[in-house]
Amino acid sequence: MTIKVGDKLPAGTLMEFVEVEKEGCSIGPNPVNIEDLTRGRKVVIFGLPGAFTPTCSAKHVPSYLANYDKLKAKGVDTIVCMAVNDAFVMGAWARDQKTGDKVRMLGDGSADYSKALGLELDLTAKGLGVRCQRFSMLVDNGIVKTLNIEAPGKYEVSDAETMLKQLG
Repeated sequence: MTIKVGDKLPAGTLMEFVEVEKEGCSIGPNPVNIEDLTRGRKVVIFGLPGAFTPTCSAKHVPSYLANYDKLKAKGVDTIVCMAVNDAFVMGAWARDQKTGDKVRMLGDGSADYSKALGLELDLTAKGLGVRCQRFSMLVDNGIVKTLNIEAPGKYEVSDAETMLKQLG
């Protein structure tokens, strides 16, 4: 069943590649508990089929980077990009996209969290395996407040500009 507005996010863990060791985070892949990530915070999560793919690299991630300050001004605490890739790939993509501290690039390597959200996308016939649908959502203290799911092959409603309009 696909997650919907008003639902609490399911429990789960994504992985984040950390380049600089800090308290509680070693260098390399580190688990990110979704409940901890969203507790007491407004979090924008956007998902996409994969790192380094054309639309994701040219449009989706750049829209959130370009609108980072506006989203923060609207009360967003954290912006998360998730894709069905491992933490190493997401870390390399973060460097390529120059996300810095603006967008956390989290890997859902086995598509377990995409499946828990009901947002998996089977691209096996195209040689890509199970991926994540393109979407965006605003989560407030673990509860989905807005949800924008793209039609297959589209990029029309999950961009940062749409999220900004929804934030008012």
